[in-house]
Amino acid sequence: MQALYTQDGHNILWSGDKEFWTGRAPVLFPIVGRAPDDKVAVDDHIADMPQHGFARRSIFTLEKHTPNMCRHVLRDTNRTRQVYPFSFKMSVTHHIVGTTLDVTVVIENRDDRLMPFGFGFHPAFSWPLPGSEGGTHHVILDNAAEPEMARLQGGLLPDQLHASPFTKGCLEITSDMFIEDAMIFPNGSGTGLSYGVKGGPQLMFEFDNLPNLALWSKLGAPFLCIEPWHGMAARMGGSHQISERPNSIELPAGEIVTFGYKVDVRL
Repeated sequence: MQALYTQDGHNILWSGDKEFWTGRAPVLFPIVGRAPDDKVAVDDHIADMPQHGFARRSIFTLEKHTPNMCRHVLRDTNRTRQVYPFSFKMSVTHHIVGTTLDVTVVIENRDDRLMPFGFGFHPAFSWPLPGSEGGTHHVILDNAAEPEMARLQGGLLPDQLHASPFTKGCLEITSDMFIEDAMIFPNGSGTGLSYGVKGGPQLMFEFDNLPNLALWSKLGAPFLCIEPWHGMAARMGGSHQISERPNSIELPAGEIVTFGYKVDVRL
């Protein structure tokens, strides 16, 4: 996804300005976050793997489109199998219904053995949202929880968790909270949240099969990444094995798994 426009012409997705971050809304596969020494392993197979995996910079093929839907597909190649020794198919569908964007990803294991991986979304949205310049922005969890927070160390996940920055599910977004990089919530953030100004413009999110959450922004940048994941960075002192990463999935041969999020735009 490269842009997300409202009917009156406002783009609520980050532009990819290289001054801050060239990403916009990448998908993360077959890992989320970093690996120790940027190397991953599947049994005895060891290979270099950049942060968040290779899908984010891969070329997808447009398989189908209508005026309000498009589906792109990524399949394994000789090059991907050198670093990730599996046959797979990933389908990413973007569908607009009214004021709601529905994003669905289906991953199929086309190999003959268990396929370990992590998956995540990494969309960046305008901060401030159009029409809310100068307004205080909040992330509010639907479940009103106060999940504990993790902070990466050298890109890896420590065992230590910090007290929740949420109060009854509400978090005021400020630039200084990203001095130590992303805010990661391994558990308890629920299946939905809102982002925006109380009583003003809002983005309303629903998550499917995405139990982990991260919030991130580059210091001084006018965007906020709202990142629902199934999988996280490798643990400090942990294994290179993808299967041993936190919340990694092991998909049986011939089976599929689905992930998704919806965002209802209320501007």
